[in-house]
Amino acid sequence: MLSKIPIDIEALSKKDIDKEILRAAIIAELDAVNLYEQMAAMTKCEDIRKILMEVAREEKTHVGEFQTLLLKYDKEQEKELEEGKKEVREVMQKER
Repeated sequence: MLSKIPIDIEALSKKDIDKEILRAAIIAELDAVNLYEQMAAMTKCEDIRKILMEVAREEKTHVGEFQTLLLKYDKEQEKELEEGKKEVREVMQKER
């Protein structure tokens, strides 16, 4: 599990620090989603499972918040995300 930013922030240029902080935040939230969903799948207590899944959904919202900021501050990331969507659509069309 993530408990420390996985890169040396001090080694980055000032213009890249915020983007890397946002990426680390996304990683942390996705890690939390995975953990809560795994624990929900393991428990036999329905109350615990429900709460774990609700918290996992909240973490997914946090991913969206951080991704929105990242796309605002990193236009290359925004462009490449759109390119990825396009590539998926093309592959999906070929499979039909």
